[in-house]
Formats: sequence, structure tokens, C-alpha cells
Amino acid sequence: MSAPDVLDQLLGGHRVVPVVVFDDAARADDLGAAMVAGGLPVAEVTFRTPEAGAVLRALAARGDLIVGAGTVITAAQVDQAKEAGATFVVSPGLSASVVRRCQEVGLPVLPGVCTASEIIAALDLGVDVVKFFPAEAYGGLGTIKALAAAFPQVRFVPTGGITAASAPSYLAHPAIAALGGTWMVAPDLLAAGEWDEVTARCAAAVALYKPVLEGVSS
Repeated sequence: MSAPDVLDQLLGGHRVVPVVVFDDAARADDLGAAMVAGGLPVAEVTFRTPEAGAVLRALAARGDLIVGAGTVITAAQVDQAKEAGATFVVSPGLSASVVRRCQEVGLPVLPGVCTASEIIAALDLGVDVVKFFPAEAYGGLGTIKALAAAFPQVRFVPTGGITAASAPSYLAHPAIAALGGTWMVAPDLLAAGEWDEVTARCAAAVALYKPVLEGVSS
């Protein structure tokens, strides 16, 4: 499957992914409604909190969101993510066991890379769409441009330190398939239950990036 096909499968055509760090499954439906209302019905729920699996399950159960599991670092977590309803998996690093387990259970996977050696290892595992993480800490778009020159068959999904201000520059580069960010679903907003603000930030993201995305896909 080609890189664009994988991304379409993962994200349903969206190219900006809210990265959710949340530990309140009882309010997950409110979060999901806010993202849907803002036009970004896709989320990466990170396995960084004790209730992450329950949050993922609640969001997936809505039926109007594309929900993936993030910060997946073991094969056992792949099984947990699938059981909770995840439709894709994201890892901060490159674990052969995570990738292989995802392939065994039919879950698309975005392993994390930041070096040429890791990209080669990903290609050896049959993966040509990778997460570039932590993006800003490892040189951001400049590093991606250098890696893309050496690996033109690879597409990148940068995450880590990207903001509303820097995102358009990333998305304008042809090697960038999508990006992840937290500014639309910042932990302080979620903790305070500021769902209207989440909706507003998601809507602003759609309005800001849609022309860029159309230009990349044309």
C-alpha cells in the first residue's frame, strides 16, 4: 500500500491530528463532540495516563471519530489499543515488535524516527510513512528536508513542539503527509472542560490549513 493510501486509511483525509493527553473517560464524549464540532474528527489518544484506554474506548464508541493510540511502546499495548477500538497506532520510537504486532493484527502503524538509520530500519519492516519525533527538538523542517532528500519514498508525520504558527510551513512541504499537535486539545483546556475553546481551535486549524492541504494534494 502506498504512503498516501496509508494516510487516507489512518486519517480519513485529515492532515492535522489532535494529540490527546487526557485521563477522564467520563468527559471523553464532551471532548469528542468538541473536536467533531470543530471539523477535526480525528485523534491520537496517547497511552501516557492510567485511563488512556478508557478514553480511547469512549471516543471510538461515538462512531464519528477516527481514533488511534499514541505512545505505544510494547506489543501488548498494541493488543490493548485494538481491543479499545483504535484504528491506527503511533509510537514515539521504532520498535520492531510493535510494528510486527500491528502488522499481525491489521493496524496501520506510524513508528517514530529521527535518524537515517531508523528510517532504514522502518523500510526494512515495510513501513514508508513514519512519525518524526520529537520534531522541533531534532531540527524540525530543516532535518526533515535533509532526510527526505535521501529517502524520497518516505513520508513524514512530524509531532513534538509544532504550533499553529509553524504548522503551515511543515504542511507545505511535499514530504509531510500530516502532522500532530496538542494546541487544539491542550491539557489545560481539557482539564478545565473548556470545550468551546477546543471547538474554536479545531475550527481555526481547519480554516488555516485547508488551502495548504488542497495545494499539497492537487
